[in-house]
Amino acid sequence: MSPIKNQLVDVIDVLPETEQLLLLEIAKRFISDDVATVDDLEAIRAAREEFARRETVSHDNINWN
Repeated sequence: MSPIKNQLVDVIDVLPETEQLLLLEIAKRFISDDVATVDDLEAIRAAREEFARRETVSHDNINWN
């Protein structure tokens, strides 16, 4: 881990949990909405596998009423 990341971890560890939540919300503002997270990438991989196994349903075959 880089020295800056180490410093951030050290600071976060000594903050009360309520302050950690505030810091998390501030940090999130620096992350672009169009960047895939690890969870996003896993969901995409799983969906592609389901599609390859023909386990998906066509949009036209869904009764939307």
